[in-house]
Amino acid sequence: MQLVVLGLNHKTAPVEVRECFSFSEEQVKAALWHVRECDGMNECVILSTCNRTEMYAAVDDAEEAMPVMQKFLEQMAANQQEAADFLFFYSDVECIRHLFMVSSSLDSLVIGEGQILSQVKKAYSIARDVGTTSTVLNTLFHRAIAVGKKVRTETRIAFSAVSVSYAAVELAKNIFGDLSKSNVLLLGAGQMGELTARHLVDNGVETVFVSNRKYDRAVKLAEKFQGIAVPFEHFMKCAAKADIVITSTGAPHYIIRAWDVAHLMPKRNGKPIVLIDIAVPRDVEPEVAAINGVSLYNIDDLEAVVESNIRLREQEAELAEQIIDTEISELVHKFRYLSFRPVMALLADKAERIRLRELKRALAKLPDISSEQRKVMESLSKMIVRKLLRDPMVRINEAAGTDNEQFYIDAIGKLFKLDALGESRKSERKIGYRYARQ
Repeated sequence: MQLVVLGLNHKTAPVEVRECFSFSEEQVKAALWHVRECDGMNECVILSTCNRTEMYAAVDDAEEAMPVMQKFLEQMAANQQEAADFLFFYSDVECIRHLFMVSSSLDSLVIGEGQILSQVKKAYSIARDVGTTSTVLNTLFHRAIAVGKKVRTETRIAFSAVSVSYAAVELAKNIFGDLSKSNVLLLGAGQMGELTARHLVDNGVETVFVSNRKYDRAVKLAEKFQGIAVPFEHFMKCAAKADIVITSTGAPHYIIRAWDVAHLMPKRNGKPIVLIDIAVPRDVEPEVAAINGVSLYNIDDLEAVVESNIRLREQEAELAEQIIDTEISELVHKFRYLSFRPVMALLADKAERIRLRELKRALAKLPDISSEQRKVMESLSKMIVRKLLRDPMVRINEAAGTDNEQFYIDAIGKLFKLDALGESRKSERKIGYRYARQ
């Protein structure tokens, strides 16, 4: 059995292609039900987010599985989009590495972002509930989720802002500390301004005032934050109550001038104010920065913070990759024995049945022996079986993952007549799926 992943992401496909392959939870569930009928595809998990759609599978043969998986993804796409030019395909160790990189957010558009780990968990949970995971993918995804958590815990990969909106929040927190008593005035209804205000609210900002040239848009945006809409001609009066002003109007000229702010500050009774100008062209006259009690940041200031933090995250990513390399080695070592587990279990079960049968016959001929003597015979029989099986088990383990793997599986099966227990192998697979669903 081989591990494979087929998919596309923000590195291999433009947004118009990714949109075609972005699937809802219900679409994923329906697709997984069809996967159960695919020959050669024993287990499957489908991860679909705005930036990636990836199909992880445990298959009998990687080369044979690839075109089947590609056709499957293309059929899932609503417009039957051709995917060949945008797909990547990894198998075995590279498949493991890719999933670990994904769950650790090292393969994300923004390194260190926190959403992908929960998306990996959700994708695995859906597949497990449908019943398309068993021993191999259960083992892989449990470890991938653990690796994602470990990277975030043992590195500082997610500690610094790498978006303008997050950087603005960090700057505000550096000045005010606790934001729970702070008010925000948002000028303009642009997406960046809204996103920045959302991050501030998530960090405890008390009240959001929204002002826009079109008042109805200010009202609509204020409702998102349970805030207060302010007519545009009165926004400077409102600024007297605000601790943070975010401007993103798109106006061709300054809307906040030094003269306005100089007259504003005495009304604030010595309270400082932060102006975050993320408009291009700028909304705030540069001379405002010279006024006592005012902290002014424009888009260049924030992007400089972002660039510095990106470099920091890239350094942390190197530490994260060291963690991933170690985890891959441990998981590969564990997977080496999975292919032999059925035959090893069958051999051990057969030996145990023979031991118990022969022990029962021997004890039936010795009705007068003491309980202590019975324990000695029980221990003796176990030890004989253990020592007889030790060499075959060692040879099986040594052959795991090598070219001799199938030879030893077949040889052990024939030498110990394990093929007669074929039904036990089928029942083991069913049990595995039952446990996976649980």
